[in-house]
Amino acid sequence: MISSTSRSRRLGTVAVAAGSLVAASLVSLPASAAPAVRGCDSRTNNTTAKLLECVRVEGVMEHLEALQAIADANGGNRASDTPGYQASVDYVVQTLEAAGWSAEVEPFTYDAADVVLQQLTPTAADFPANPATGTGEGDVTGTVQAVDINLTAPRANSSGCEPEDFAGFVEGNIALLQRGTCSFSVKAINAEAAGASAAILFNQGDTDAVDRNNAVNPTLGGEDVVDIPVVGTSYAAGASLAAPGSTARVTIDFYEVTSYNVIGELAGRTDDNVVMAGSHLDSVPEGPGINDNGSGSAALLELAQQMSKSRPENTVRLAWWGAEELGLIGSTEWVGQRTPEELDDIALYLNFDMIGSPNYFFGVYDADESSFPAPVVVPEGSEDIETTFEEFYTLLGEPYDDSEFSGRSDYQAFIESGIPSGGLFTGAEVVKTEEQQAIWGGIAGESFDQCYHQECDTIDNLDMHALEVNSDAVAYAVFTYAASTEAVNGVVGRRVPGRFLVPAPAGPEYTFAGPLGGDEHDHGHDHGPGVAE
Repeated sequence: MISSTSRSRRLGTVAVAAGSLVAASLVSLPASAAPAVRGCDSRTNNTTAKLLECVRVEGVMEHLEALQAIADANGGNRASDTPGYQASVDYVVQTLEAAGWSAEVEPFTYDAADVVLQQLTPTAADFPANPATGTGEGDVTGTVQAVDINLTAPRANSSGCEPEDFAGFVEGNIALLQRGTCSFSVKAINAEAAGASAAILFNQGDTDAVDRNNAVNPTLGGEDVVDIPVVGTSYAAGASLAAPGSTARVTIDFYEVTSYNVIGELAGRTDDNVVMAGSHLDSVPEGPGINDNGSGSAALLELAQQMSKSRPENTVRLAWWGAEELGLIGSTEWVGQRTPEELDDIALYLNFDMIGSPNYFFGVYDADESSFPAPVVVPEGSEDIETTFEEFYTLLGEPYDDSEFSGRSDYQAFIESGIPSGGLFTGAEVVKTEEQQAIWGGIAGESFDQCYHQECDTIDNLDMHALEVNSDAVAYAVFTYAASTEAVNGVVGRRVPGRFLVPAPAGPEYTFAGPLGGDEHDHGHDHGPGVAE
């Protein structure tokens, strides 16, 4: 998952954890009476209860172990444009085809860059660096000149935000700029106007949080914002480069890369009302990416295997996206490759990115903006998707909270095309609060995923309870909408056979320790008495 800000802040929006939650009239959930694995392999899971019995965390873990083995055999990662990513693509295709799904490997291209950031004097060092979107390219060696930076805690600054900050700047020097106050694009544009030969943007370092200290991924806007090379780096690198007499080398060299999305499809009775769900398949270069985002990828593979013999009303399409970690490239390219008619056929999109964080919370994308004003336009119908996940958590007695509907994962291109969307998230680099610890356990003061974008994001970097609950939530939502999307886009479908009732979401008027209020009901999706088919 690309770096993000906090997605959880409201103590009130939680379901209850109550043994009395699932009344006798509700279908029991699978944990207590799961059938033999062989039974799942041979039967048709044509009801919600049957499917949830067979979607197992053990099955999800088998896929995660395979992804870990792929990373182990390929330099420790599954990053885009590496043998580890290609092997991951092959594994997904083989799994889908063995389960009876169609599997298409769809190429896309993007510009990649070889990036170098070296300090030459007064000490020699190589630093982590990311090319800014909208940067120019080049190979520059020169004197580093700091521009209004602040290395003293709390390190508040407005480095490079005004042209006046560059008074006395020597033309041809490399501008050293610190994160703070204004956008990266303003800083870079001002640096170029002042005659900088290159610009280094380093993190602010104002807290102990990873996202304020590690190498930043600057976004300058669209393409070709500046002509000079602009890189992002860590606070520690910036502090070192700020030393008197510092010289450095900054290099950005672009080249074209071909990568791949994997699209799996299970044909329904209708082919013009497609239920789509996706997760990104690539990791960062630093590690194997088992939580980010092997977790979402593996849950979809387990769903595909257990749903393969059913005949849904709506066609189900699952996607494993490439190059998400480089800026949502695979999903954006795929949507851009579709015709308007093809996009109109997509009823909704569900996104699953990091669903098993070791210090988790249960987050649902806040489509109704009850906690977070969305920085994007939320397509009509997305609110029902949020409710679908909330009612499932309520059924299980699991506390949940809102996660900002930010568009900062692979649903961005879909919502920009007006497609209703939603999804789940268990947290990344943001630190868990004491309130959140009281609800979900774990450790307050530590990030939701201590190994986010690091080498230690391995098979051991998961919470099994979070992964198990969310794998079932993935299956529940996809299967629900495979039957009918009427509550989202008005297209009438069919009831799922069987009797599967869900309670209303617990909502903000309940606390995590209180009794469930409200009536059990079929919320909007016809989960109730089924019609035999």
